[in-house]
Order: sequence, then structure tokens, then C-alpha cells
Amino acid sequence: MPKRIPKQHKLNILRATNLSKLPWLVHGFSTRLSGSSRAHGGRALNLGFTPDDSKAAVERNRAAFSREVTTSRDLWPLVTLRQVHSDTIHFVEASTKSQLLGDGIITSTPALLLAIQTADCLPIILVDPKRRAVGVFHAGWRGTLKRIVEKGVGEMRRRFGTRPGDLKAAIGPGIHDCCYQVGKEVREQFESQFAYAAKLFREVEDLDPVRDKYPMLFLTARPPGHSELPKKIFLDLVEANRQQLLAAGIPAKNIEASSLCTSCHTDLLFSYRAEKGRTGRMMAVVGIRA
Repeated sequence: MPKRIPKQHKLNILRATNLSKLPWLVHGFSTRLSGSSRAHGGRALNLGFTPDDSKAAVERNRAAFSREVTTSRDLWPLVTLRQVHSDTIHFVEASTKSQLLGDGIITSTPALLLAIQTADCLPIILVDPKRRAVGVFHAGWRGTLKRIVEKGVGEMRRRFGTRPGDLKAAIGPGIHDCCYQVGKEVREQFESQFAYAAKLFREVEDLDPVRDKYPMLFLTARPPGHSELPKKIFLDLVEANRQQLLAAGIPAKNIEASSLCTSCHTDLLFSYRAEKGRTGRMMAVVGIRA
């Protein structure tokens, strides 16, 4: 019998409009609010076993989040991963005590809650309404470069007979191009893999107050007389994954992306970058009602 937990306060859970129309579907993106953790800001809904938080607090948070998402007093089995920024996707039919290594999970089994954790990387949910199959994926820049969500569409087609045109996709909160600064080597890797890579990056001149105040110190013999200012490079991870979903055959009208940037909204969301590595973890979950 499923374990029962006591009723707790309502949590702040974000949901995608396009997925909320499916009555048999359970899904949600957590925030950092209204949890049991004293770490990471106090009363935080940390859903990851971080060094600064207690295991008991995280387990209470996970139980409360699961119950709130499923609207059930019974705890659905939570299927999680040890995430390694890969393109490894697991097909599951039941919960398992062994730790799965990878960054994507798919199923057509009811009453399982598939989950991935994020704190800047993108959480992406795929749903096949025709075959009642679902998947959830963790896409940082490395996973995006390896085309994890594009491969996720392929895995759903292989396992369930999914037609890409039937799929609905929801990209949850993550770091946006306003804040996601990367190095030249990241851009070069994307340029080697994607014909549309140029549209994924923008450059901003790195302002230097010392240079502005003492320009003569930076004079060179090269025309026009000054060395070039370094450029900051920003990656649009949301657009990169949207392009992959489109390339996989999902119609643009079936793709919904959150406008929330984790780095801009640390009052609501956890951000590994903005909080310099000492932060909690959010969860994106999806499941099928029996």
C-alpha cells in the first residue's frame, strides 16, 4: 500500500498552460517557497540532497511536493536520476531502488512521478496525449550540445510509437540569455554542431571603468589606436532547445517556454550561478494518472 503523509500547507507550483489541459496528466515545476528546509534561505522547498541541508528536511519537502502535484494523500513513487550532463535517457516501467545515471526519463506507466532537478539548467517535459506517454529531461549546455531533448523525442518514438507532431513540450524556468555568460569554447562547440548556432549567442562589450578613466594606458600601435575590448558571450539555452524540438518535428504551437530566469528571480527560484554554488534544487515532475 502507498505510504500516507499528513496534510501540509499548499505549495507554490508552476504549471504549463498547454499541459494543464490534459486531465490525466500530472506535472509541475517547483519553486523555492514554502518548504521545510532551514538551509538556503529558511523555509525553503529544497528538493535536492545538498551538503547544507538535512536529509530529513529534503524528504519532507519531496513528500509535500509530490502530494501537492498529484493532489493525492498517497505518495507516488518518485523516479529520480544521478544527473551527469549527458544524453542518457532511461525508459522505466516501475520504481527502482538502484540509482539511475543519466539526464532523461520516459514512461507510459501510470502512478510514477518522473523527476529531474535543476538550479539553472532547463527542465523540459514532453507529453504524448495520443499514447499517454511522458518524459522529462535535464538540459544544461552540455546536454543541449549532445541534443538530449531531440534524442528524447526519438526515444519516445521508439518505445511508444510517438509521432513528433502529437507531442506537447514545456520548457520550465532556467537561466536565460540575459544572465547565461559562457566562454568562447562553448560557442565554438555549438558552431561545430548546429547550423543555427549564430542565433543562439549574443556579444556584449565588457565595460572597464579603469580603461574609461585612463585610456592612454591602453593605447597600442595598431589602428585605430586602441586594443579591442573583450566581449562577453551569452547563450540562449531556451532557444537552443526550442530549435531542437522544432527540428525533431514538434509544431511551434505545441512548445511552451517559461519566461522566468532563475538568475534574475532568486526570490522565487534557486540559481546555482547567482548564489555562487550554495543553493537548493528545484524539481520538474511529470506523471500519468491511473
